[in-house]
Amino acid sequence: MLTRILVIDDHPVTREGIRLAIRARRPESVVNICDSIAAARDHLRHDNRYKLILLDYRLPDSAGLSGLFTIQAAAPRTPVAILTASSGSRLAPVARSAGAAGFVSKAQPMEEIAEAIESVLAGSAVFPEDGETDEAIIALRDRIVTLSGAQLQVLVALLNGALNKQIGAELNLTEATIKAHLTAIFRKLGVTGRMEAVDVVRPLFSDLELDGAG
Repeated sequence: MLTRILVIDDHPVTREGIRLAIRARRPESVVNICDSIAAARDHLRHDNRYKLILLDYRLPDSAGLSGLFTIQAAAPRTPVAILTASSGSRLAPVARSAGAAGFVSKAQPMEEIAEAIESVLAGSAVFPEDGETDEAIIALRDRIVTLSGAQLQVLVALLNGALNKQIGAELNLTEATIKAHLTAIFRKLGVTGRMEAVDVVRPLFSDLELDGAG
């Protein structure tokens, strides 16, 4: 049976290594590549038939786990596993609580990476043994997943300190549309303004890689 996997990673050597690891186990597989969240979001609008998405934690257009939420919104029926070179103790349990399907360390030998991918494809949750879920993070995730894709983009721009005019120019939206998105974001997050929204989502949208870089 044909297995279709999307790898979102901006490191060419890593991408090719993962492609080879997958095809060593599943020669018939189709492994497509995107190098950013924006490229993956656009790709998934036209092709959303993947059995698994492997997402690099650290991408230029992602803040913390914002990329995970964006890809989950674009492909809600496809499991998304996090790829990272980090061994940080915080990232794995937070990613699990945020709804990631697995946690695959790029520091592992390729055979172990392939085995982890096989386990996620089989429906297993692949995380370190000490990666327990966090009820507070789960509750925050449940609020964030109510945001639309456009609202997530606006929220990430807020985290970067952008003003409404700058966000509109970046996303090609009018300031009136930005204001409407902000009103919806504040309502869904249960906050009253920009700074409070940023503070609320910071546990998921800040850098969780304490012991390495992905």
